Amino acid sequence: MAHVSDLIATDIDAYLKQHERKSLLRFITCGSVDDGKSTLIGRLLYDSKMIFEDQLAALEADSKKMGTQGQNIDFALLVDGLAAEREQGITIDVAYRFFSTDQRKFIVADTPGHEQYTRNMITGASTADLAIILIDARRGVLTQTKRHSFLVSLIGIKQVVLAINKMDLVNYSKDVFDRILGDYTSFAAQLDIEKIVPIPISALAGDNITEASGNTPWYRGPTLMHHLETVEVAQRTLEAPFRLPVQWVNRPNLDFRGFSGVIAGGTVHPGDLVKIMPSGRSSRVARVLIDGDLPYATAGQSITLTLEDEVDCSRGDVICGAEEPAEVSDQFETTIVWMSDQAMLPGRPYLLKIATKTVSASVTALKHKVNVNTLEQVPGRELELNEIGVCNISLDQPVAFDAYEQNRDTGGFILIDRLSNETVGAGLIHFALRRAQNIHWQALDLTPAARASQKGQKAVVLWFTGLSGAGKSTIANLVEKRLFALGRHSYMLDGDNVRHGLNRDLGFTDTDRVENIRRVAEVSKLMADAGLIVLVSFISPFRSERQLAREMLPEGAFLEVFIDTPLAEAEKRDPKGLYKKARRGEIKHFTGIDSPYEAPEDPELHIDTTALSSEAAAEAIVAKLQERGVLLGSVR
Repeated sequence: MAHVSDLIATDIDAYLKQHERKSLLRFITCGSVDDGKSTLIGRLLYDSKMIFEDQLAALEADSKKMGTQGQNIDFALLVDGLAAEREQGITIDVAYRFFSTDQRKFIVADTPGHEQYTRNMITGASTADLAIILIDARRGVLTQTKRHSFLVSLIGIKQVVLAINKMDLVNYSKDVFDRILGDYTSFAAQLDIEKIVPIPISALAGDNITEASGNTPWYRGPTLMHHLETVEVAQRTLEAPFRLPVQWVNRPNLDFRGFSGVIAGGTVHPGDLVKIMPSGRSSRVARVLIDGDLPYATAGQSITLTLEDEVDCSRGDVICGAEEPAEVSDQFETTIVWMSDQAMLPGRPYLLKIATKTVSASVTALKHKVNVNTLEQVPGRELELNEIGVCNISLDQPVAFDAYEQNRDTGGFILIDRLSNETVGAGLIHFALRRAQNIHWQALDLTPAARASQKGQKAVVLWFTGLSGAGKSTIANLVEKRLFALGRHSYMLDGDNVRHGLNRDLGFTDTDRVENIRRVAEVSKLMADAGLIVLVSFISPFRSERQLAREMLPEGAFLEVFIDTPLAEAEKRDPKGLYKKARRGEIKHFTGIDSPYEAPEDPELHIDTTALSSEAAAEAIVAKLQERGVLLGSVR
């Protein structure tokens, strides 16, 4: 639907052409809970005549039934479409609305105000050109106001409207307006915001929304609608170097091979010299297509390119202008906004999605967290929900990228939980770490298979996991003795033994446990490369870290052995007296007591110690190795 115009009735073609030529402004509204964001958007929709008669009738009925304004229209109900939002009177999701005026088209995102839903605000802000930050005139600048302002700056929004709302509830006081403006500008001076336009408004009463209000004769600035219609927004993506993240290789027949995606920056013409990153191969653009051939295409358009040469290019690659190609690296300094109830733990494996590429990643170091109230840097070892930190991150393969300040699409990324597929974080790339440019993989002539064959076996990692006291080390030790008797080459990595040396600097917090397993997984991989049968006996309570270890090895070279012992039985055995100490509170973060154990869901071997003795369990494991062809030749 669009702004009502007389041309609709008289010349629909002229109206559509006029509407097509209008510029588009994407903006967000944000602020603390109950600052009036939804009411403001509802007022904008109402005043721009974007409501059908039946919608208006429904709004009037809903306002009387569940509104907050007595018998008057509750404009917030136009946006708060979720039943939970209407019942609670708050916005819990991002609501997008379109409207237009004679001068411009708009897409507005109403983002949540409650701290719990800050992650939704990140979603709404990621594509916005301008932010309206609302402040309740009665309450002034709040913590959430600062948090949203910092995030707006971080995401790269340079234009801010400071809408000091509910002026009608403070008698349209200029002193109140000036005090809030002073408090906000003092804080915002530390942020990367180019322009702040303060406007005193009442979203409910309509003051200074579309027309200047007689209640604020002391205010000489623009109305909110006038500012939205006239503000100049930098077209940074149009001016940026050409970038096309490849979403799909289009092969409808043997005679056509095109590369499809949305242009993330710049302009492309037939004949342009391009590079495919990260490979660096070059070619020229043969054709630019949408429905047919185009003389050029620009940022924001979904296109298909064909190239003059048969170069290797697939989903996740980025086609770039040859003169200014994207950078390539697998290690970065980043800023991460954490969006999950489960803390971000350095060393834990996640999936990272940047543009159209998805790779494995882990945070190698949390350099510092940011206090959103003071913007000071504070130390920390993990990120909790809504916390922001500057982190080093490492990928399992190089990707093409730009710094976020140069291109949001090729410089921004999300982190995804590998097990739940939940988006857990959003990040911005600052720069590639220099160390990534100084480290190269050294090619070796001998292969892991050759080393293992010399020993008459196949290399494999047996990963024993289970509660403390389950019998992991006892069974693993029996397995190794049996392998030794058979003339096989093995080594056992035991949790306690490793903590005496390699991991002596680590404690038992979740963060340290993740790093403990990461290091052991790397060591076990090296031992498997040497052709050994590696027995790893660790509680390893988290599935994600065991999955990390599995993915380091070739298919079939990792066998998860679940030593399944009920907690009550493990606690009854308690050979080291650890459960008793944990119950007394003398040991913190003890698995099974005050730290969780995530049991394997589909292990290669499930050993029930209530049904099998340690000796029988060891025999079953050796038999499994023989069945899988790990022990070449006959078992003696």
